[in-house]
Amino acid sequence: MEPFVIHPETSVGPARLAVADRERALSFYEGVLGMRVSQRPDGSTALAAADGPPLLILHERPGARPKPRGTTGLYHAAILLPTRLELARTLRRLAEARYPIGGASDHLVSEALYLDDPDGNGLEIYADRPRSAWPRAGAGVRMTTDPFDVEGVLAELEGDPSPFAGLPAGTTLGHMHLHVADLGAAEAFYSGVLGFEVMQRFGPSALFVSAGGYHHHLGLNTWQGQGAPPPPPDAVGLRSWDVRLPDADALAAVISRVRAAGVPTEEMEEGVLLRDPSQNALVLRAGPARG
Repeated sequence: MEPFVIHPETSVGPARLAVADRERALSFYEGVLGMRVSQRPDGSTALAAADGPPLLILHERPGARPKPRGTTGLYHAAILLPTRLELARTLRRLAEARYPIGGASDHLVSEALYLDDPDGNGLEIYADRPRSAWPRAGAGVRMTTDPFDVEGVLAELEGDPSPFAGLPAGTTLGHMHLHVADLGAAEAFYSGVLGFEVMQRFGPSALFVSAGGYHHHLGLNTWQGQGAPPPPPDAVGLRSWDVRLPDADALAAVISRVRAAGVPTEEMEEGVLLRDPSQNALVLRAGPARG
């Protein structure tokens, strides 16, 4: 196919997650993170920050089993906070709630906390450094996994008596990170067909792509094994996630590429559903997410 670059104002989200017990999940998302909860007509539950659009949509699947190791699907959905101060407030809230944090890293372009929801769905909560401070590597960026500066982040709270009031206005779903079965096939799909630009490679096992020069809207890895199968349908985990094009023309350009590549699609309200080569489902839509 001819080279193609996706519209620079493309964004991602919301992500749809299957959970085994809605109330257990909300004890974390609403009770710990303070996310705003609303019920949708299809019975799913939308989770948002302040008065923003949905970041995550939960689908209850009673009796769903944990996602097996060695399968493709969600690595994490990454919630982007607007400032480092808000990252500090969230870290303090997680500590006060004694909610386990699985890890924390400085990626040079951002600072991030890693944790799982009660069903084991992976989450990243992070704040970006200014784009002007991102280290460059050719046309891409340089990201690392350095130790997290706990003291420096918490120092943002000095003189800040504000109680935690949930995730703030301006919070978005910053990126998605997926386990895939084959990195070459994933790159051919996300970059070659959809038009995301490669920003960094981590050896032969991970790749980061984006729109508009962001450090990454999508991470892809084979850390669950080359050729890993999809998870079983009765497992918790990722159901689908949205790629948001800014307008109808930008959406039509990507859909045209998808159909020219022979990728099967399913018409949905205001967009189309398709699957990547590892059977991870995504929905192409135009315009901002709505509640």
